[in-house]
Amino acid sequence: MPFRQAVRAWFGISLQTFGGPAGQIAVMQRALVEERRWIGQRRFNHALSYCMVLPGPEAQQLAVYIGWLLNGTAGGLVAGILFVLPGVVALLALSAAYVGWGDTTLITGLFVGLAPAVLAIVAQAVIRVAKRSLTDPFLIGLAIASFVALAVFAVPFPVVILFAGLAGWLLAKARPAAFTSTDGHGGDDDGPAPLISDDVLHDEPPSAVRNARILALGLALWLIPIGAVALFTGTGSVFTQQGLFFSGTALVTFGGAYAVLAYVAQQAVQTYGWLGPGEMVRGLALAETTPGPLIMVVQFVAFVGAYHDPGGLDPWVAALLGALLTTWVTFVPCFLFIFLGAPYVERLRGNPAISAALTGITAAIVGVIANLALYFTLHTLFTTTHHHTWGLLGLTLPQPDSIDLIALAITAAALLAVFALRWSVLRTLAACALLGLASTAL
Repeated sequence: MPFRQAVRAWFGISLQTFGGPAGQIAVMQRALVEERRWIGQRRFNHALSYCMVLPGPEAQQLAVYIGWLLNGTAGGLVAGILFVLPGVVALLALSAAYVGWGDTTLITGLFVGLAPAVLAIVAQAVIRVAKRSLTDPFLIGLAIASFVALAVFAVPFPVVILFAGLAGWLLAKARPAAFTSTDGHGGDDDGPAPLISDDVLHDEPPSAVRNARILALGLALWLIPIGAVALFTGTGSVFTQQGLFFSGTALVTFGGAYAVLAYVAQQAVQTYGWLGPGEMVRGLALAETTPGPLIMVVQFVAFVGAYHDPGGLDPWVAALLGALLTTWVTFVPCFLFIFLGAPYVERLRGNPAISAALTGITAAIVGVIANLALYFTLHTLFTTTHHHTWGLLGLTLPQPDSIDLIALAITAAALLAVFALRWSVLRTLAACALLGLASTAL
C-alpha cells in the first residue's frame, strides 16, 4: 500500500470517529473492508477480536493493528495518532472554552446533531457486523447471551469475553462444520479479493530481539515524561499525580471507557479533588460529542484539574501540560500492546483452537456493540434515566417524559439518510451537525 495513500485514508477516517467504539469500528469496516477492500472481513474480525481482549480503547488499537498490517510500524503509528488527533484538538478547545467562559452551549451546538447521527451509524454497524460474523445459530445465541449478560446482569466485560472464547473453542470441538465456511473467524466476504489476502502473513516476524527493542523504547516513551514532570514540578504536583494515576488506568480499562469511568470519576472528584461532580458530567458530555475514543474524557479531567491547581505555572500553561501529559500516558500503551502482540496474533490465525476461540469472541463483540448502542440511545434520546435492580437483574430505563424531541427528530433524519438514501458517513454527520446547530440557534 503506497504510504501517502494510506495516510490520506487514515486522515479521512479520523474525521469520522464519532459514536464511541461501535461507530468507530463501523467506520473502519466500511472504509477499509467494504469500500477500499484493503483487508478482508475475516482478517478484520481476527484483529478486532485481539484488540477486544486488551486494556484500552479497542477501536484505536484496531486502527494501529490495521495500519501496521498495511505499512508496518510507520503505518501503525500514523493510523493510531491520526485516530485520536482530532479528538485531542477538539476537546482541548472545548475544555478551554469551558474553563474560560463557563458555558459551552454555543460551541457544543455544532455537536448537538452528531449524537443522533451516530445512533444511525451504530445501528448500521450492529447489522453489518452481525450479518458477516454470526454465521451459525450457536454464534447468534452467543451474541444474544453476551448482550443480556452486559445489559441485564452487569457481568464484567472480561468475564463475558473469557466465556465467549471458551464457548467458541468448545463449539469447534463439538461442531467443526460451523467453522468450515469461514476458516474459524466468521464473516464470509462477498466482494472482490482484498488487497492483503487472508492467506498472506505479515512480513515482520516476532522475535526476542524485536520484542526487547520495542519494549525498551515503548517504556521509555511512556515513563520518561512522568519522570520529567516529577523532577521539575515535584512528586506531589498535580502533574505527577495525574501522570501516575492515568498510567495506571491505561492498564485496567478492559471493556472500553465505560468500564473504568466510574472509578476515574470517583478518584478525580473525591480523592484528588481535581474537579466537581457536575464538571465530571459535563466533561463526559463533551467527550461523547467529539471524535475519538470516549476515554479522551481523561484529558478534560486533567485540563480542569491542572488549571485549578497550577503550582507555580500560569494556569493555562498548567492546564495544557496536564491535558497533553494525560493523553500521552493513556495512549502510548496502546501502541506498545499492538506492536508487541500483532506479529504473534497474525501467526495464530491458522491455529484451529485459537481461531475458534476468537470466533466466539467475535460473536460476543456483536453483543458488546449492541449493548453500547443501547447505552448511547438511552442517553441521547432521553435526558433522565434510572437504574433499577431486582436481585441479580439490573436495567437502566429512561424516564418517558424526559424524551428529547429534537434528538428524536434528528435521529429519524439520520436513519433515513443512512438506510434509505444510503448517504456516506461524512455526509450524514455534516447534515445532522447543521440540524443540531440550527436547533441550538433557534
